[in-house]
Amino acid sequence: MSSDTLRPFLINQDGEGNYRLTVRDIRYNSQGYPIVTGVMQDELFKTAAAAKSWARDNFQAKAGQYASK
Repeated sequence: MSSDTLRPFLINQDGEGNYRLTVRDIRYNSQGYPIVTGVMQDELFKTAAAAKSWARDNFQAKAGQYASK
């Protein structure tokens, strides 16, 4: 099992320069391995900070819960 912490919010940049937010659901199987599913949100953001702000307002995200790709 990986010791990396899985963060529930993934922010990545698409080919057109917009930032997209993916909300990930993390569950663990009976052996303790993570099972991750993600849903990309429809909104487009001009900056990563705007995506983080939107996640705080809509999903009560906290600092340290973001990952970027």
